Amino acid sequence: MPTVAPLDIDGHVLAVEFLGDTPVFASAAGAIHRLEGGEKVTEAHRGMLTCIRDPHSESLISGGEDGKVLRIAADGSVTLLAEAPRKWIGQIAAGPQGAVAYSYGKSTFVRLSDGTTKEFPEERTVEGIAFAPKGLRIAVARYNGVSLHWVGMSAQPVSLEWKGAHTGVTFSPDGQFIVTTMQENALHGWKLDAKPGAEARHMRMTGYPAKVKSLSWSNKGKWLASSGAPAAIVWPFQGKDGPMGKAPLELGSRANIMATCVKFHPAEDILAIGFIDGMILAVRLGDAKEALLRRPGKGAITSMSWSKSGKLLAFASEAGDCGVVDVSA
Repeated sequence: MPTVAPLDIDGHVLAVEFLGDTPVFASAAGAIHRLEGGEKVTEAHRGMLTCIRDPHSESLISGGEDGKVLRIAADGSVTLLAEAPRKWIGQIAAGPQGAVAYSYGKSTFVRLSDGTTKEFPEERTVEGIAFAPKGLRIAVARYNGVSLHWVGMSAQPVSLEWKGAHTGVTFSPDGQFIVTTMQENALHGWKLDAKPGAEARHMRMTGYPAKVKSLSWSNKGKWLASSGAPAAIVWPFQGKDGPMGKAPLELGSRANIMATCVKFHPAEDILAIGFIDGMILAVRLGDAKEALLRRPGKGAITSMSWSKSGKLLAFASEAGDCGVVDVSA
């Protein structure tokens, strides 16, 4: 049985990420908790709404109810990147070359490393942002679809339309697919065909009993795992058409207990699945073999993160009962 080192934090914990070998927990109250030879706390926001790891540097990017966008370094030091007084910053993304995107209302702003900021307005409220894996390009989720903007060019955005409210967006690691979470219990996807003028093809991923709140790509981008069911629903993206016409895998099925969080291992096709009752399972995709990583706890699992070596899995919950699992034990 893997060993669990627990950490109790007051209230809802939004996110956990590893910076180097240090697990860092972000609380909705606005504090950053680092487990580095004991617990170290940095006060960052007056009310935090979102916190992500910058994939291009050892730092976190956060947005808050105080209108601030912050970069939090591995040593806990905080840098103010942007401020919009009296606005709530609930959507952020981190891109290449130090670029950071954030939104409020109907506009997305991209702050470049030299401090210049570009605004990209939409007709509807921005609900999600993602940077493309290559090039300075962003996808913006909104009502009735996604807008694609090149940050360095003044070209018209590409519009990917699909009726309904799109609440989040992600690129596949190879940049060939875009997938959104929706207000209804579904995902929607587009295949970005390279041919100029060719229309992006649609993928409907439906049948979920609940809203999808968590997505995770496998390390080579062959699989996309999702929450929103009493199992992890894992869609195949190996072929050139992605999941079109293919059924997903259902991993870690647990009767009526919902999966709330999914996270792929950094090197292997192993998926960590967190549930609404606080339990965490690891499942190997090859043979669906399951390992119990954590027994049920106080709150639903809200976030999980693997260390670079894949030997540690940190987890956060909405009740603040967090911890780190040593899977090598």
